[in-house]
Amino acid sequence: MARVFDVIEYFDATGREMVHRIPEQGSGDFRIGSQVIVRESQQAVFFRDGKALDVFGAGRHTISTANVPLLVDLIGKAFSGETPFKAEVYYVNMREFVDQKWGTSEPVALRDTDLGMVRVRAFGTYSMQIKDPQLFVNKIVATQGLYYTNDIENFLRSMLISNLTDLLGGVGKSLFDLPSLYDEIGAGTKAKAQDDFNTIGIDLKTLFVSSISPTEETAKAIDERAAMGAIGNMQAYLQFKTARAVEQAAMASGEGGGGFAQMGAGMGAGVGMGAMMAGMMGQAMQGGAAAAGAAAATIPCPSCGNPIPAAAKFCNHCGAKIGGSMICANCKADVPAGSKFCANCGNPVE
Repeated sequence: MARVFDVIEYFDATGREMVHRIPEQGSGDFRIGSQVIVRESQQAVFFRDGKALDVFGAGRHTISTANVPLLVDLIGKAFSGETPFKAEVYYVNMREFVDQKWGTSEPVALRDTDLGMVRVRAFGTYSMQIKDPQLFVNKIVATQGLYYTNDIENFLRSMLISNLTDLLGGVGKSLFDLPSLYDEIGAGTKAKAQDDFNTIGIDLKTLFVSSISPTEETAKAIDERAAMGAIGNMQAYLQFKTARAVEQAAMASGEGGGGFAQMGAGMGAGVGMGAMMAGMMGQAMQGGAAAAGAAAATIPCPSCGNPIPAAAKFCNHCGAKIGGSMICANCKADVPAGSKFCANCGNPVE
């Protein structure tokens, strides 16, 4: 048998319920004249046959055909005002839900002005408040009896991350610049996500970014790049790394004093090997420098354009004199070396 309600009220001791339904299952029997008590932090949405009839604000309300006009057609003839009708009341918590967590479940790939491409994770907090109780109940709660913040947090987080990713994609800054833009990124994400929240009857009150950090792989690449920049003497670095590798191998295979002696020998061999490797790299670098120097030791002939030694006085391709000037055979004027015609009289220069 359905329960008949004369006084309807609800108090959430946990403070985490967004919506509470009375009755929690099925429909309740309400009488004309029943009292609906709504607290300051609540609003009550009155439903019958799956349709919202009215929204009650804070205070004591008496169910009648005056404050619920649609009941006139629903109830028909009342017997001394005692005829019950089946309905439900959804108590909506109107307080601001603070310290809600958000974060990326998967890394976000971004273009980076310094590193090229990075993968980052982002985390933060936000606060929200139900703005339109009837819209929220219709869009989200539906027929559920209870609705906690953690029941909807995955859905809300997906909306926030979608807008955050879209915003970060257009920032065009380096990962190292993002910490100074947390306030701007938070404000921009809030503005972009506000419309999505409003469509389900929620007002996004605040949004804060607490961290945007690289993934472990990206952080490792950053550390390696920083370490390479910190290495001043490549030869000493290679000697150290090679000796360390040989030392570890000797320690792993040696036993007792013999192992210690082998370790010392291994360290000496490692230093020698490191020096050899560094020398080979140095020779390769010197060879490259020599080749670059040889390439830079030639100049183009001003007459025929072929490469000739920088110190040459005559072109070994066309015989033209390099440097100085020539005498025009016609007007005896000075003509720059390599000229084909006299700038004074126009006579061809041989």
